[in-house]
Amino acid sequence: MTTTHDSGTYRPPAPGRPDIRQRTLRTDRWWLPPLANALGLATFVVYATIRSLWGSAYYVEQYHYLSPFYSPCVSASCIPEASHLGQWFGEMPWFLPYALVSLPFLLLFRLTCYYYRKSYYRAFWASPPACAVAEPHTTYSGETRFPLILQNAHRYFFYVAFLISILNTYDMVLGFQSTDPITGQTSFGLGLGTLILLINVIGLWLYTLSCHSCRHVTGGRLKHFSKHPVRYRLWTTISKLNTRHMLFAWLTIGTLILTDFYVMLVASGTISDLRIVN
Repeated sequence: MTTTHDSGTYRPPAPGRPDIRQRTLRTDRWWLPPLANALGLATFVVYATIRSLWGSAYYVEQYHYLSPFYSPCVSASCIPEASHLGQWFGEMPWFLPYALVSLPFLLLFRLTCYYYRKSYYRAFWASPPACAVAEPHTTYSGETRFPLILQNAHRYFFYVAFLISILNTYDMVLGFQSTDPITGQTSFGLGLGTLILLINVIGLWLYTLSCHSCRHVTGGRLKHFSKHPVRYRLWTTISKLNTRHMLFAWLTIGTLILTDFYVMLVASGTISDLRIVN
């Protein structure tokens, strides 16, 4: 039998369990972490959506800076200098991002990430909102039904994200060049934008390699570590990174916004890149 009281629907406890009718006995501000997560994730989603559809101020031709939200830029809508891999198809309508071949996979990689699942499940669905706090839902099906069953495809999105991280690294390497606007000659160059691109790529690699799927790929199915010393060494290293997966998840949200914002400011002529070499 169930009854209703001021804290929601009450279900009698299972035999041997305490009869606790409060939603939680916690007295701390347990609601702050899910609130902060909701604000942080919402800020990133709104910013990334606006900038990926902006369609301008994404490439600095003189210093070869390309925003990560526009890599690879392979449509006819892209300026030719930003199309490092060529232009594969025609112009994009305004409601589709120029980096259509990469952004959907990166979104799915983060959306199905084990840490981000925990974060947005708590922040937006209150499932549950925090440890030792009962969720408001009366039924639970886990990730066994559509659409949540698609979370199991995370490992496949990891493979694509790994390849895109290589592409981001290539974009970063190109940022170590400087083209003379008069002679057109290209030589080694280093600026603040180069360092920002470098920091962003390092963060993306830390996040990608610390992924649970990466840990599983390197050694999750081994039965005898002694017979696979190289893979065991990789597995132990990635396992150490995995303990900081949450940190890297938030770090890369910040570096992605910072990198794109800086490229936008320089590309639009709002500021000049602070040059260190050439």
